[in-house]
Amino acid sequence: MPPLFAPNSHDLSPPDGAISNAVRPAQPYQGELNMLLDERVNVPEIDLTELVVSACRSIYPERASEFIAELRPLLHATTDRSQQMDLAARLAAEKTSVEEPDWQYVAARLYLQKLYGEAARNRGYHQPGYGDFYELVRQLHAMGDEAGNRVYGAYMIEAYSEEEIRELGRYIRPERDELFTYVGLLHLADRYLIKGFHGEILELPQERYMHIAMHLASVESDRVTWAKRFYDVLSRQEMTVATPTFRNAATPLPQLSSCFIDTVDDSLQSIYDTNQSFAQVSKHGGGMGIYIGKLRARGSAIRGRKGAAAGVIPWVRNYNDTAVAVDQLGARKGAVSIWLDVWHKEIFEFLALKLNNGDDRMRAHDIFPGVCVPDAFMRAVEQDADWHLFCPHEVRTEMGFSLEDAWGEEWERRYRLCVEAAHADKLDATVVRARQVAKAMLKSQYETGGPFLFFRDTVNRLNPNKHAGMVYCSNLCTEIAQNQSPTRLIEKTDDGEVITYRWQPGDFVVCNLASINLSKVHTEEKIAEVVPLAIRMLDNVIDLNFYPVPQAKITNKKYRAIGLGVHGYHQMLAELGIHWESEDHLRKADEVFELLNYYAVKTSIELAAEKGCYPLCKGSDWETGEYFALRGYESDRWQALRRQAAEVGLRNAYLLAIAPTSSTSLLCGTTASVDPIYDRVYNEGKKDQVIPLAAPGLSPKTYLYYKPAHQIDQTWSIRAAGVRQRHIDQSQSFNLYIRPDIKGRDFLNLYMQAWKNGLKTVYYVRSRSLEVTEAECEACQA
Repeated sequence: MPPLFAPNSHDLSPPDGAISNAVRPAQPYQGELNMLLDERVNVPEIDLTELVVSACRSIYPERASEFIAELRPLLHATTDRSQQMDLAARLAAEKTSVEEPDWQYVAARLYLQKLYGEAARNRGYHQPGYGDFYELVRQLHAMGDEAGNRVYGAYMIEAYSEEEIRELGRYIRPERDELFTYVGLLHLADRYLIKGFHGEILELPQERYMHIAMHLASVESDRVTWAKRFYDVLSRQEMTVATPTFRNAATPLPQLSSCFIDTVDDSLQSIYDTNQSFAQVSKHGGGMGIYIGKLRARGSAIRGRKGAAAGVIPWVRNYNDTAVAVDQLGARKGAVSIWLDVWHKEIFEFLALKLNNGDDRMRAHDIFPGVCVPDAFMRAVEQDADWHLFCPHEVRTEMGFSLEDAWGEEWERRYRLCVEAAHADKLDATVVRARQVAKAMLKSQYETGGPFLFFRDTVNRLNPNKHAGMVYCSNLCTEIAQNQSPTRLIEKTDDGEVITYRWQPGDFVVCNLASINLSKVHTEEKIAEVVPLAIRMLDNVIDLNFYPVPQAKITNKKYRAIGLGVHGYHQMLAELGIHWESEDHLRKADEVFELLNYYAVKTSIELAAEKGCYPLCKGSDWETGEYFALRGYESDRWQALRRQAAEVGLRNAYLLAIAPTSSTSLLCGTTASVDPIYDRVYNEGKKDQVIPLAAPGLSPKTYLYYKPAHQIDQTWSIRAAGVRQRHIDQSQSFNLYIRPDIKGRDFLNLYMQAWKNGLKTVYYVRSRSLEVTEAECEACQA
C-alpha cells in the first residue's frame, strides 16, 4: 500500500506581503499509514514552551518570557495538547490593545498549531503540517456515511488528473497561513474549513483556498494555470469569494451564490410558490429578497367581494415563519428582506412590523423590511406635500395599468392619473402628509435599524438593462439591483394518474459575489492584475453553481450577472494617510472605483470575445453606449471600451455591487466593505469568548486616520458613497451611523442627502451610546 500522506515539496520562498519572520509549519512525516483517514494517531510531543516562545518572539520578542510566565499556570490546568494551544492563543488574543495590536497575530500563530495538530490526528499524520495533496483529495472524496453523504464532490476527481492535482498540491504555500489574524483563523475554522461527519477538522487553510481555486478553474481549458492564479489572489488575501462559495466549493452540493430575489404576483399561487422557492434557497444556505408590492391591500376585493382581502401583513408573517423554520444549513435561521412601495395603502402597518410595542399579531420580528421610494415621494417630503396611498389591485382594476410596473416620468404620470381619479371618487385612496410616512420610517429606523431604502427611480434610470425589464427592489443586503419579474403558473394538466404543472419563469435574481481587498489592491497595477481574475472566477460561478430552484438557473444564464465588491476601504485610507472627512477621501474614492469599473468592464468585454456575450446584451446600455454617456466616461480609453462593447458585447449584464463583507473581511483581517471601523479596538464575539480586535495596521502612523464610525460626520460618508455610486452599476451596502441625540430633522436630512447624492440604496441605521465622546477627545490629543 502506498503512503497516504507523503511529504509535500513546497517552495517556501516568502510570497509578496507575507510576514518575513513567519514560523513555517512542520512538514509531515513520510511513512506508510495502514489506517483509514478518520482513525487517530498520536502526534509526537513537541515542546509547547518552544512553540509559544517562537510565536511570541516573531512579533514581540521582548515580551516572550513575560508571556510564558503568565501562561504557565493555565497550561497546568490540562494535559490535552489541543486545549493547551487554545488557552495560549486565547491569552495572547486578550492582550490585544491600542498600544500592542499585533498580539492578534501571536494568537493566530498559536491557534495554527492547534489546527495543525487536530488535522494531523484526524487525517492520520505522524506530524502536524501539510501532506500529500492528491491523497487528501482522493481520501476526502471517498469519505461517506451510511446514508451516502459525501465530504467532497466527485467532480473534483473527475475534472483533474492525478498529475494535475499533484502539481497543484506542490504549488500550495503553507507560509501564507501566517497572514491570518486570530479572529480570522477562528472564523475560518468555525465556518469554512471542511469537516467530517462528527465536526472534525479535515482541511487546512491553504487547502481550502486551493480547492476553491480548483473548483472555479475546472471549466477552463487551461485549468491548472488558472487554478494557480486563482489560488494566488485568494491565499495572498487580495480578494475573497462570497461565504457560500468559500464554504461550498468542492462539496457535493456546490451552492455558490449568496442571495436571491423573487417577485410575488397578486395571487395565492404566486404567494406560496415564492414561499416554496424561499424554503429551497434557505435550505441550501442562501438569503432572499422578496418584492410584495403587487399584493392587494387589506380590505380590497377578492373575486368581486369587497373587504375580503387580509392585506400584506399575514403574508409577510408567513415568510417570517419560513425564515425561522427552514434554517441555513443548520448554521443560522433563514434570512429574508421584504420590500413594499411607499405608496402602498399598508405602508404604516409595514413600517411597524419590527417594533416591540403594539399588537404582536401584526409583527414579524425575523424579517428585514425594505421600502421602495420614488423621486416624487422625496420631493413631497421636502415640500411637506400630500401623499396618496393606493391599493395596487384597485389601481389595476380601475385604471387599467399597474402603478408598480413603471418608474421615473412614466410612474409620475400614472400616479397623477390615480390622484385625479381619487379626487373624482373613481379610485379609493388614503391621503396623508408625506412627512407622516417619513416620520414613521425614521421611528422604525431609529428603534430597529430598518427599513432599508431603495431609491427606485435612481436605480432604474441607471439600469444598463432597462431594455429587458425593470428593477423593483434590492436583495437582503441592498447591493443588488437587477431586472426582476414574477414566475407564473401557465398550465395545469391532470391525466388521471399524473398532475403536471408548467410555469413561465420570471427573472429570479441570483447574487454571485466576491470582494477585492483594497488594503492590498488599490494601485492601477494591482487592480489590473486582480480584477480580471475576480471577474473570471465569478463568471465561472454561474456555470458551476448548484441552483436551488430552476428559474434561478434560467435567469443566471440569461444575464450572467455578477457583483464584484470590495473590503478594506477604511484600511486603505488609513494606511495612505487620508482622513475620512476630507476632499482627499472623495478624490481617492473616485480614482479607485473608476479603475475598478474600468477593468471590470474591460475584462467582461474580453470574456465576451472569448466565450460569448450574455444573451440579452443587444439593445442594452452597454451595446448602445448609453451606459458610458450616463456616467460621463469621455476619456480616450473609456471611449475605446465603448466601441468594443458595441462591437463585441459584454459577458455579464451586471458587474459591480458592494456587499457588506462583515464575514469574509474577518478572514483577510481587514475592514468590512466600504464601512468605517466601529472602533480602533473593539470586541468580536466568537462562541464562548469575547476577543479584542484591533483595527488592521493600527499604529501611531494610522491611529488618527482610523476615526470610529459614530464620530464621523455622516455627510462625508454620504458624499463618498455618491462618488463611488457613479462607477457602480448596481448598488452598495451603505450604512448610516447615528448617535442617540440626533434630532429628527437632521436624521431626515441624511436621507435627503443620500437621495440627492445619487445613492441607490441605504442599508442599516446603526446607533451608539454617547460614551464615544471621550474617545474623540483622546484622538485629538493623540
